[in-house]
Amino acid sequence: MEPSADPSSEVIAAVDLGSNSFHMIVARLHHGQLAVVDRLREMVRLASGLSAQGDLDDDSQQRALDCLRRFGQRLRDMQAHQVRVVGTSALRRARHADAFLAAAEAALGHPVEVISGVEEARLIYLGVSRHADRGPGTTLVVDVGGGSTELIVGEGDEPRRLESLKIGCVGISEQFFDGGRLSQRRFDRARLEVRRELRAAAGAFKRLGWTHAIGSSGTVRTAGDVAQALGAADRGVTPQALDGIIGRMIDARRLSALKLPGLGPDRAPVFAGGVAILAEVMSELGIERLEVSEGALREGLLYDILGRLRHDDAREVSVRAMQRRYHVDQEQAERVAATAELLLSKVDRSWALGEPRYGQLLRWAAALHEVGLDIAHSKYHQHGGYLLAHADMPGFVRLEQQLLATLVASHRRKLDMLTIERLPASWRLPLSRLIVLLRLAVLLNRGRSGADVDELCVETGERALTLELPEQWFERNPLTHADLDQERLWLEAAGFDLRLGTLPRQEASAS
Repeated sequence: MEPSADPSSEVIAAVDLGSNSFHMIVARLHHGQLAVVDRLREMVRLASGLSAQGDLDDDSQQRALDCLRRFGQRLRDMQAHQVRVVGTSALRRARHADAFLAAAEAALGHPVEVISGVEEARLIYLGVSRHADRGPGTTLVVDVGGGSTELIVGEGDEPRRLESLKIGCVGISEQFFDGGRLSQRRFDRARLEVRRELRAAAGAFKRLGWTHAIGSSGTVRTAGDVAQALGAADRGVTPQALDGIIGRMIDARRLSALKLPGLGPDRAPVFAGGVAILAEVMSELGIERLEVSEGALREGLLYDILGRLRHDDAREVSVRAMQRRYHVDQEQAERVAATAELLLSKVDRSWALGEPRYGQLLRWAAALHEVGLDIAHSKYHQHGGYLLAHADMPGFVRLEQQLLATLVASHRRKLDMLTIERLPASWRLPLSRLIVLLRLAVLLNRGRSGADVDELCVETGERALTLELPEQWFERNPLTHADLDQERLWLEAAGFDLRLGTLPRQEASAS
């Protein structure tokens, strides 16, 4: 959705579809400042309905959809202009989730983006860094969520290392504290599992070091509330306070008999798993005290929206970083991008590609179409697609990265239509059309000295494009003409009709 006409006072919102609970935060942007006007939170327990094979059961889906309908009403009532909705660990793990995601988008009235663990960590750090009251130096952020645990070290607003561990309070609670049973042996086993998952990342974080340590999200906040209520810590969470909490849980023997001040009934079923994770993280990393932050993923989403409105998009930063890392010829990338944008301007209406997201995706693909050359020239488009599909690219959601990887992998040679068929149905035709535009832009700039195309005419059909160029252009570029003839055959094999024509000399000055 495009920004409103008066961005100085618009309403923006962020929705976090977490593995344990769903959160929504709504804020008013007024003269560049955010003021929170509403918050909603519901304990949905999406991860508890996820089977070992990755299937979401009907009950968890229904709880989620009921919650999203309520959230959707509030968003409509408050007339939010900019809304971002992200799914985290449970939706990353869910298989065959397309039907549920479509129902979720219908219930909420906004698209749902499933983000990677690294992107989740980046957004968490952004939310915490904007809320933290800390001095100079580096900051460690620990976020124990329902389905994953994020660790980040950064300085100011910039993360330096991001890690997402596949352990969360829901899974650890179900695996080691099933039936609400609490014992020393169960805590020992749970912490051992956490240690195994954490070990590979712990060394890198300890080598980096940090000046401040901050925790965010439900487990950390609840542990802080309980510790304060028990008088075990004046502020934040300490290893000693956690030992005391664990001792009380072991003494209770069963969750039903547990009485802890500050522990609400919604949090209780997953608290043992969360405390086991938190205690082991603090022990393994040597954290003496963890401050508690009110900022988390949803606040990070708000600031990310604000950054995009101010043209400070993390995705642009990631694209430039990939160009540097893989030694992309930026002059060539700019030439291809310029030609691709020219072609897009000719077809944006007839091919329904006028939304900004299409042009943005095409520009990113042009900027990165040669990343695979850093590996080898042979099949470099496939190398590039693989790199983009699997690289950590902060700011990009999983679908955006998949679309970008598909574009780059498809920009030359034979088209793999099976890859396109695996995309969501709503993206198959528009992405196919973007692929054609990128292929033509790359081909017209193959000489690496400029496309030399000042005038061209384009006509389109459903899966057809007619490209007309001046007669003198074909005379000056016989090799490119031959390449276009070959391209016509590549596209024909993929069910696409490319036709070439000439503009008469007297019409060459007309677009």
